[in-house]
Amino acid sequence: MQKTAYAGWPNCLQLSNGQIELIATTDIGPRIIRFGFVGEPNLFKEVPEHLGTTGGNEWKSYGGHRLWHAPEVMPRSYAPDNSPIDHSWDGRTLKLIQPVEASTGLQKEIEITLDASANRVSVLHRLNNRNAWAVEVAPWALTVMRGPGMAIVPHEPPTNQLLPVRPLSLWGYTDMHDPRWNWGTKFIQLKCDPSAAKPQKFGVMNTLGWAAYARDERVFIKRFGFDPNGVYPDFGCNTECYTCGDMIEVETVGPLHKIQPGATVEHLEQWFLFKSKVGGSEHEIEMQLAPLLKATEPK
Repeated sequence: MQKTAYAGWPNCLQLSNGQIELIATTDIGPRIIRFGFVGEPNLFKEVPEHLGTTGGNEWKSYGGHRLWHAPEVMPRSYAPDNSPIDHSWDGRTLKLIQPVEASTGLQKEIEITLDASANRVSVLHRLNNRNAWAVEVAPWALTVMRGPGMAIVPHEPPTNQLLPVRPLSLWGYTDMHDPRWNWGTKFIQLKCDPSAAKPQKFGVMNTLGWAAYARDERVFIKRFGFDPNGVYPDFGCNTECYTCGDMIEVETVGPLHKIQPGATVEHLEQWFLFKSKVGGSEHEIEMQLAPLLKATEPK
């Protein structure tokens, strides 16, 4: 780990294993603003008008990866992260620690552990309840990817033909005829088209525990857990994708928890990055993803 200036913020922290790197902000946050191969462009979306800025009472997108609490509601979910944060480093794991949010009484933390030799990152999200009363929320991890590209979420495998296998949640602005969608047999695909300004979003229950984003022969895969006994927000969704213009969010959500005063809830993602081409027909995508998914399976 080393301190570095990035995008106008002087106090960023860079983690690198010589193959992949990420950069976290400490002038704002907690937020991971960059992720990608060393020497290559950022795979995360950056919002130019917000880069390098700090302070203020309005929520700013900034870009990159952030931690929220679900279900989404205004103003609770949009508590700004415009102030400096604390951090700690033990030689292996970087912890980003936000001050307690004045408007919610919640405190966000993100712990980042970069594998020393593999293209793998463990990202642990934590919500601490600093209120004197219980709060019911779910940890919600949102990664804003740079377009154009394509998010890929697997369909559930067929089981009992008489019963449904998953819920699918659509938002009021979701247009299933939009050409950015491909409602396939194996996958739901949502493309990011910089020329398309109308937003699109969907959410699903995803027991397979992965989602992918493909762009310019680079493939980003998230692995995450599923609790069959958990109650998830948005009609039971633990995976969601949102696109508007030149960005697309690949989101995972933990179960709802009634967090008691002083208690904590956690949500873990495992990130993987590959140099590989993914695209074409569903069969081609399935064949292209198969070795990558095998390489990311929990040991």
